[in-house]
Amino acid sequence: MIEPDFYTARDGVRLAVRTLGEGRPVVLLHGLFSSAEVNWIKFGTAAKIAEAGFCVIMPDLRVHGSSEAPHDAEAYPPDVLVHDLEDLIAHFGLDDFDLGGFSLGARTAVRGVVAGLRPRRLILGGMGLAGLAGWAQRGQFFKRVIADYETAKRGDDTWLSIQFMKTMKIDRIAAGHLLDSFTDTSPDMLAAITMPTLLVCGEQDEDNGSAEELEAALADARLVTIPGTHMSSVTQPEMGAAMAAFLAA
Repeated sequence: MIEPDFYTARDGVRLAVRTLGEGRPVVLLHGLFSSAEVNWIKFGTAAKIAEAGFCVIMPDLRVHGSSEAPHDAEAYPPDVLVHDLEDLIAHFGLDDFDLGGFSLGARTAVRGVVAGLRPRRLILGGMGLAGLAGWAQRGQFFKRVIADYETAKRGDDTWLSIQFMKTMKIDRIAAGHLLDSFTDTSPDMLAAITMPTLLVCGEQDEDNGSAEELEAALADARLVTIPGTHMSSVTQPEMGAAMAAFLAA
C-alpha cells in the first residue's frame, strides 16, 4: 500500500496522487470506477515501470479512490478530468514526461493531448477507436449501471460493473455527474497524436471497440496484445512488462 499525497484542483476539489520510483516522470491514469491502487499498484504494473528507471505518478481521478467526489453538478464541466490532469502536471512542475492510461484513463490521456499536452510517449490501454469516438453508447451502459445499482440480478449485463462499484465504494451521484462530463474524440482529432504510442489490449477485450482500428488511425502507434478481457488484462504481468519496455526503448 502506497499512502497518497494530495493536490488541489483549480475548483478547490482535493485529489489524491501516489508516486513510486525515481527517474523520468510518467503519469498513469486508471480506469472508470477503479483507482491507482487497483489498476497500477496491486498487480505490480507500477513496480515494473519504476524498476525500469521511472517515477510513476498515479492520481486517483475525481470521484475515485481517495479523491473527493463532490455532488454539485457545477464541479463536472466538460473534460473536467483533463483539467485535473493539467493541474496535476502543474503541481509537479512537469515539462518533459510520458503519459498513459487504461480505459477511461486512456480516453482522458487522449483528450489531454487533443487539448495541447505533449508527452514524449503515450500509452493507451484497453482502448479501441470506438471507445474514443463513440462514447454515447458506452456512456448509456454506465448510466444503466447506476440506475440498476439496487435492482440488478446476477446474470444481468450490469451486474459485474455494479459489484465493482460497490467494492470500490463509488458515490453514485458524483459518478453520474462525472459521466456527463465526458466528450467524444472524433477521428480527425487524432491528428494531434503525433508522438510514439503504445496500444496494449487484452486479446478478449473489445469493450471499447477495435484496438487494430485505433492503431491504423494513429500516426505512430504499435499494438501489443496481452492475455485477458477488459477487466482481467490489468491484472496480468504482461501489462507492466509491455509498458516498461515501450517507455524504456
